Amino acid sequence: MARPLIALLTDFGLRDHYAGTMKGVALGVCPDITFVDISHDIAPHDVLGGALELAAAYKYFPHGTIFLAVVDPGVGSTRHGIAADTGDYRFVAPDNGVLSLVFDQVAPKRVVELSDRRYARPTISRTFEGRDRFAPAAAWLAKGINLTALGRPAGSLVRLDVPWPRVTPDGIEGQVLRVDRFGNLITNIDDTLLEKMSGAVGVTIGSRAIPRLVSTYADASPGELCALVGSSERLEIAVNGGSAAEVLGVGRGALVHLRRGA
Repeated sequence: MARPLIALLTDFGLRDHYAGTMKGVALGVCPDITFVDISHDIAPHDVLGGALELAAAYKYFPHGTIFLAVVDPGVGSTRHGIAADTGDYRFVAPDNGVLSLVFDQVAPKRVVELSDRRYARPTISRTFEGRDRFAPAAAWLAKGINLTALGRPAGSLVRLDVPWPRVTPDGIEGQVLRVDRFGNLITNIDDTLLEKMSGAVGVTIGSRAIPRLVSTYADASPGELCALVGSSERLEIAVNGGSAAEVLGVGRGALVHLRRGA
């Protein structure tokens, strides 16, 4: 039988003990866990950033993976912890919207609150629920308990107000949602929406025109700005061998326009 797999995503970074301590607590419950780190470099408290990274990653994991996502500016507050089952995957996270984009792609079959204290550590810190509530719950799922054992059914879930692109008579208006490590500006315009625009397409970000759409970074000359559909299946603005964010001096929220017939 395959070892249970927990994939972690946090804003904890690697300088401090937080991510490693969560793994230690989980292993104390289920020593057979295999861990995969999606990222611990989400910007502090950036729930949308965590939601975007999780939605970009989860579908590439083996069915049965448990995702432990802790980006939690409301730690210690009255917000709930939840566990969700989509059929192929299970998720443990705070109910703050970090699972919103995953649930936009695949609706959960059941969601429960982490209300049964038997599946948490005896004492729950008001500043580190990742260690005391979320990691034990994920580990108990890895050990084989039913999701419904973790607590009562959850009510309405918190959803993020994610900006969506707008179709206009002459094209599409969108915006940058995230900037990756390479300085690529990843937008909220996905490939299916882009495909609906027939003929030539012009791209501008702010007041700057992007010379052309390409298939891959190497299709642009070194240092050239370009636009392409990246691995997240979203339109992104890039520079071959450089950082579009630095060249353009923009980040999340920058407006992007696609025009037909450009």
